Amino acid sequence: MESTAAQKILTGGAWLINESTPAQIFTPEDFSEEQIMIRDMCVQFLQTDVLPNVLRIDNGEQGLMPSLVEKAGELGLLGASVPESLGGMGKDFVTSTLIAEGLGGGYSFSVAVSAHTGIGTLPILYFGTDAQKKKYIPKLATGEWKGSYGLTEPGSGSDALGAKTTATLSADGKYYILNGQKVWITNGGFADVYTVFAKIDGEKFTAFILERGMEGFTQGPEEHKMGIKGSSTVQLYFQDCKVPVENVLGEIGRGHIIAFNILNIGRLKLAAATLGASKYAITDSVVYANTREQFKLPISKFGAIRYKLAQMAIRTWVAEAALYRTAKWIDEKEESLASEGRPENETLLGAAEEFAIECAMLKVDGSEALSYVVDEGVQIHGGNGFSDEYNISRAYRDSRINRIFEGTNEINRLLTVDMMLKRAMKGKLDLMGPAMAVSKELMSLPNFGNDDDSPFAEEKKAIMNMKKAILMTAGAAVQKLMNTLEKEQEIIMNIADMAILTFHAESALLRTMKKVEKSGLDSALVEADITRCYINDAVDLVNKAGKEAINAFAEGDEQRMMLLGLKRFTKYPSFNSKEARRRIAAKIIEANKYPF
Repeated sequence: MESTAAQKILTGGAWLINESTPAQIFTPEDFSEEQIMIRDMCVQFLQTDVLPNVLRIDNGEQGLMPSLVEKAGELGLLGASVPESLGGMGKDFVTSTLIAEGLGGGYSFSVAVSAHTGIGTLPILYFGTDAQKKKYIPKLATGEWKGSYGLTEPGSGSDALGAKTTATLSADGKYYILNGQKVWITNGGFADVYTVFAKIDGEKFTAFILERGMEGFTQGPEEHKMGIKGSSTVQLYFQDCKVPVENVLGEIGRGHIIAFNILNIGRLKLAAATLGASKYAITDSVVYANTREQFKLPISKFGAIRYKLAQMAIRTWVAEAALYRTAKWIDEKEESLASEGRPENETLLGAAEEFAIECAMLKVDGSEALSYVVDEGVQIHGGNGFSDEYNISRAYRDSRINRIFEGTNEINRLLTVDMMLKRAMKGKLDLMGPAMAVSKELMSLPNFGNDDDSPFAEEKKAIMNMKKAILMTAGAAVQKLMNTLEKEQEIIMNIADMAILTFHAESALLRTMKKVEKSGLDSALVEADITRCYINDAVDLVNKAGKEAINAFAEGDEQRMMLLGLKRFTKYPSFNSKEARRRIAAKIIEANKYPF
């Protein structure tokens, strides 16, 4: 594999064929003082204004959620991504990601504020005309107006372009007349501004800006949901709805550009919100474990509970490492595009599109890490976890939607591999060369030595080999199945799981190594335990996913050779993960909160 010691990665998917160094990545330990202050402000806002009111929020108290969104706007938390010239903070992408994490523990409020700052604001910010931006963005940035977004329809969920809502130009040429409906519209019940998609003349998929009160625009009652009960979710109806022609957003017939580009950012921000929620759930769980006694001992003394606390923290800490690694890449790519003279509205969207693969992976892992955390959190609470008196019950219900939001996790897994292969076909990513090199390596004797005598030599080797396992499996699948691969969704999802595990393992290792390089090994003993536990599990899971994929498309000598190669590429030295997890849990128990 090619070394990138002299350059930063500014190409999506390039981590798979390049070796990164700790100095090249950004970690949460690199936050500036200002960023830490902004994060603390988010936490303080949740603790003061949101968490004491979660029951009132869940009960749908009239006007409460909009008032909380306005309060967040007064603190500047809604306009982090908005330029100062339009009333925002003009902060970098890492900072806006940190705000999404900081507000992520707010249950239904987090959903409302994420929808407002993301899909409710960004389409107009990045695709609006100057007049549209001046009219809407300053009021969205302060929370005076609330934003919403209408894409999903009864018959089109993952297939967004299958929408049936139509738009027809009026006889006088002044309006588009919309007819149709949208479903599952977050903030729909109280929003002032909506980005809505319809097909002009039944064909040209186009975005429009609608305002509350427009003629022919109505909404249904609030949906009764399994979780996020306090967030507003309604259907929108358009019956000869008159939308001024100046409210067309972006280019006619190119609404998909808006929908799909905004989703890239939304996926990463959802990963940030799930990270914040995971940290809150771990804190709730350890506080309970330290106070709940069974057999005359706090249950935090028992190994079974310590395993859960440690594993919850491992998943969370690793997700955090991958999240901010990617967020910084997007920042750096944005700067690179700006230096090329690209228009301001194209820089962030172009940067997010560049790392769309990583955004999809983050969304899958972040949402599934939170699902694991809250599930084990309920288990730690025992019967009380099933009671609404404890927030872990709410966290459990609220977490489930995240595996559906921003494209289901199945769709995001398929996209991860599809985008990687399309980049290779377009020459943006050289996968063929490294894949062929791995094939040649399979024909040679394995190298049992390791010249690297650094503290993490085995971990570096494991990750390099996991990358080879991906290249071997994906390369053979493409060769064997060619144009039919897209129909083999199970194989694609196996390969996606291998990629997600490997990217997160590498992110964790680089984060730990960076801390060691800065402050010494003794400063990062728990981080080393977290990293080794994750890699120890990851190599087995990569082996399982690779085996399932290979067995699905290969047979005979080819199958045997690849399975032997997979076994070679998924080795890791014997490691006492029980003791490592106990050390991790001890830190959490002592701190009585998520401490990392």
